[in-house]
Amino acid sequence: MSQFMENLIAERLGGKMFGKDTNIYKFEKIKRAKRAAMDANPGTELIDMGVGEPDQMAHEDVRKILCEEAAKRENRFYSDNGIQEFKDVAAKYMKDRFGVEINPETEINHSIGSKPAFAFVPFTMINPGDVALMTVPGYPVAGSITKYLGGEVYNLPLTRENSFLPDLDAIPADVLKKAKFLYLNYPNNPTGALAPVSFYEKVVEFAKKNDIAVISDAAYIELTYGEDQPSFLSVPGAKDVGIEIHSLSKSYNMTGWRMAFVCGNEHLVKAFATVKDNNDSGQFIPIQKASAYALEHPELIKETREKYARRLKGLAEVLRKNGFDVDEPKGTFYLYFGIPKATKKGREFKSAEEFCDYLIREKLISSVPWDDAGNFLRFSATFTADTVEEEQKIIGEIDKRLSDEEFVF
Repeated sequence: MSQFMENLIAERLGGKMFGKDTNIYKFEKIKRAKRAAMDANPGTELIDMGVGEPDQMAHEDVRKILCEEAAKRENRFYSDNGIQEFKDVAAKYMKDRFGVEINPETEINHSIGSKPAFAFVPFTMINPGDVALMTVPGYPVAGSITKYLGGEVYNLPLTRENSFLPDLDAIPADVLKKAKFLYLNYPNNPTGALAPVSFYEKVVEFAKKNDIAVISDAAYIELTYGEDQPSFLSVPGAKDVGIEIHSLSKSYNMTGWRMAFVCGNEHLVKAFATVKDNNDSGQFIPIQKASAYALEHPELIKETREKYARRLKGLAEVLRKNGFDVDEPKGTFYLYFGIPKATKKGREFKSAEEFCDYLIREKLISSVPWDDAGNFLRFSATFTADTVEEEQKIIGEIDKRLSDEEFVF
């Protein structure tokens, strides 16, 4: 029976070789290392700094709206491409928060989380042989689907030397001719960098010159520290060339609720809606209504933002104390920092994956490795702690475990 199905699996998934690949995905390696570390150290708690999801629930006022709306009979239907109430509120949010004018009738649509939005975007533009310009390290979904559709991915490395902005001038001419869209994400996961208006102005010029659409991932746009991240769409001409995708997951602690919206260029939003209409029947109406309430109350983010700023500062101080070169991020809830070359005892690290594995097995500290543009680790400030005292205890324990070793950089 398995051989029967092997002959039917699409080549994009590996065809007959699907499921037989011996390469282990890095997150599976992390899971295995964590299990082994806990088995070997049953009395020691593993500190998980790799979880990229908020540790708190959505605000009780938002949860209350969900319960009230879920009890209404009229909210049981499919919402298809979304209720107008949510679109109206999201458009007003874009105007009030970023000064961006959005027509709620034609330039905005909801998505069941931002991940499906990035999966649907390639369907609107990619034909076999076309190219997606993707920043690395980064969120790979749009690139993965591009490959499924017979397209290609051209990676743009984000380096500290270039302030973690892609070098658009370095893209070869033959790649530009085949490129359909450029994916950007600021505040950036995992580097924590922001994009200045001057960069977005250059992006608009680049897009118009090369007939390339821009997909701006704004999932962390409300989580900034010290300065704001402007919306890509706030730059003159941006709406002519692209769309922006906003999510309620991170800033409103609504990850599992799966709620996002796509806004910007009318033609591309319409194309997105057409693809979406053939893939899902819309998010549950009460979730859309609760999400609308959240967008109308940006003050709900204040406590969350302050919590992450406090945690990130504490983690950065501990890492610097132990020899790491760490810049506190301007946005997101991640710390992104280079790995050591070795320990003074002679243990060498040739990649971030190797150092990640070492931290898990030897220090019982889990993280996420990135080897796309240098060798870096990502710590997340979303570890579970209900009080400031609990936060300090966890950060102090990380300091204690790292202090047991001397690193060579």
